Amino acid sequence: MSNDVKESFGGDAPPAPAALAAKVRTLAPSMTRSMQRVAEAVAGDPAGCAALTVTGLAELTGTSEATVVRTARILGYPGYRDLRLALAGLAAQQQSGRAPAVTADIAVDDPLTDVVAKLAYDEQQTLADTAAGLDTAQLGAAVTAMAGAGRVEIYGMAASGLVAQDLAQKLLRIGRHAYAHSDPHLAVHNAVTLRAGDVAVAITHSGTTGDVIEPLRVAFERGATTIAITGRPRSPVSQYADHILTTSIARESELRPAAMSSRTSQLLVVDCLFVGIAQRTYETAAPALSASYEALAHRHQPGPRGGRQ
Repeated sequence: MSNDVKESFGGDAPPAPAALAAKVRTLAPSMTRSMQRVAEAVAGDPAGCAALTVTGLAELTGTSEATVVRTARILGYPGYRDLRLALAGLAAQQQSGRAPAVTADIAVDDPLTDVVAKLAYDEQQTLADTAAGLDTAQLGAAVTAMAGAGRVEIYGMAASGLVAQDLAQKLLRIGRHAYAHSDPHLAVHNAVTLRAGDVAVAITHSGTTGDVIEPLRVAFERGATTIAITGRPRSPVSQYADHILTTSIARESELRPAAMSSRTSQLLVVDCLFVGIAQRTYETAAPALSASYEALAHRHQPGPRGGRQ
């Protein structure tokens, strides 16, 4: 994958204003500290920054004009002028309809009604951020590769391992040869047998999980098409990924580990992949789904007391 694509996970057109905050959350951790200051400034005060020249924003953030331009490009904009236009658009959207003042910072003494509201809002924001930042060109390329693959091997550990299993089960139901691996040794053993025409998928929110990166590297070297689902598009896993699907950065709190938020965004990407593949292979996917439903129908008949078996 090219460095330009890795630096900016947007498509050919600059990202929409609504996607800016999501991009900052996703890309800021991999930026230099000076670039982070620029990114945080534009996301925190889009209206104020939209009124500044490139020199003014550089002075505000204690950086250089070159750093401002570089940050704009990493966020997906050809230049600072395009970023200013997006900031103006984002400011207008915020003035016309602000998001509710609720966060997922759950306190120990929060009533359950507040817990539900905070978690629901956070889930909605996670999904919106992921959708805004997902590169549909990369998604389409991944769908094409997986739809025509002889085998699909999926690697994920811990919470990401659950997502890997979900993707494998979905693909199996439409007749694809898909396998999820959570054992790092078996993952590498299976990666060794992959060839051109096969696909390997690595799911790692941090992009630094060695037990996931290693089998992806082996698959990459064997000529398989490789896909990374990660919240850090410029992390080590990207070195061995032909296609990168970026998820939203998790907002972690004491009572809600990052793994919970990251899994929400990963599952959205998995669903997008599954639906895309089912569309491409509909003539075989539809009968396979019907056969699956029919084979399990007897397990969902009413029990002797009116319940479910």
